Amino acid sequence: MYRLGGEDTYGRPHNATWRDLESALGSLDGGECVLFPSGMAAISALFRVLLSTGDTLVLPSDGYFLTRRLASTYSVVEVPTAGPYPSFDGVRLVLLESPSNPGLNVCDIASLAAEAHAAGALVAVDNTTATPLGQRPLELGADIVVASDTKAVAGHSDVVLGHVSVVDASLAERLRDERTLSGAIPGPFEAWLAHRGLGTLDLRLARQAQNAAALYEAMSGKVSGLRWPGAPEDPAYLLAAQQMRRFNGVLTFELPSVAAVDRFLAASELVAAATSFGGLHSSLDRRAQWGDPVPEGLCRFSAGCEDPADLVADVLRALSHALGSD
Repeated sequence: MYRLGGEDTYGRPHNATWRDLESALGSLDGGECVLFPSGMAAISALFRVLLSTGDTLVLPSDGYFLTRRLASTYSVVEVPTAGPYPSFDGVRLVLLESPSNPGLNVCDIASLAAEAHAAGALVAVDNTTATPLGQRPLELGADIVVASDTKAVAGHSDVVLGHVSVVDASLAERLRDERTLSGAIPGPFEAWLAHRGLGTLDLRLARQAQNAAALYEAMSGKVSGLRWPGAPEDPAYLLAAQQMRRFNGVLTFELPSVAAVDRFLAASELVAAATSFGGLHSSLDRRAQWGDPVPEGLCRFSAGCEDPADLVADVLRALSHALGSD
C-alpha cells in the first residue's frame, strides 16, 4: 500500500524494487541508472529528452534495426560501426553500438567520444551485447549507456526490461520525469527477476564465452562470415580486447539459404529459434526475417550455458545436416 508522506506515494514515479535494481546496474555501469520497461523504451525516452525535430543524430548503419526506424523523424547520419566516421560538427547525439548487433563489429569508444565532445555532441553507447561486466562505456568517455536488460542481464529469457545510465545527475532526473509523464514504467516483478538474474551474470557470461570459443574453433572453415570478437583471428579482436573487460557468447555466421537455416534448427536438439539472446539456453536467430539489411542466411547465435562438449557435438551434427553433407 502507498501512504501519503512516505517516499513511495504512487506506483508510477516511485518503486523500491526499481531503486534496488537501478542501484545495482548504476554501480556496474559507473553512473546513475534509470530503469525502463524495455530497451526500446529506454532509447525512446533518451531520444525524447535529448533531441528535437531537426537535430542531427549519428547511428550505426549495422546496429539494431528498430533504433534506426525509431529515429526516422530526426536528421540521421548512418555510419558503419567500424567506420570511417564523418565530422561530428552540428551533431547533437552520437549513438554507438559496440559490439554491434548483429554484425559484431567494434568501434573505438574512447576516441570517438573525444571527437564528439570536441564538436559539442553527446555520446551514448548501446551496451546490450557487451553487458556492464564486459564493457564500461562511461569509463571510456561516453556520457550515456543504454541497454536491453531483456538479454544477458536478466539472463533467463523471461523478462522484458531496459535501462539508461548517465554521468549527469540532471539528465537522470529528466529521464525519470519523462518516464513518469509517459507512463513507460517497468513492472516491479520484472525488476525483481532481473535483480535475481544479476547474481549469476558473472557465471553465465563465463560459460557462454567458453561455449562461444569452442564453437568458433569447431565451426571455423565450415561456415562463411564467422564472427566472434573474442577470437584472436576476428578482425575486431585487437580493439575489443583493449576496451572490453571480457567477452560474451554471441557469434554470427552465414548459412547458404533460408532452407539451410531451417534444416539446422530442425536437426539440433539444443538450439532453439529465438530472436532474443543472452539466455541460459543456446538460440539462433535468422536476422533478415526481421528487416535487418543482411544476407538471408545470416544467423546470430547465442551460446547458452550447456556443457561445451554437448553443445559443440550438437551444433556440428546440425551443421552437417544443414549443409547436406550428412
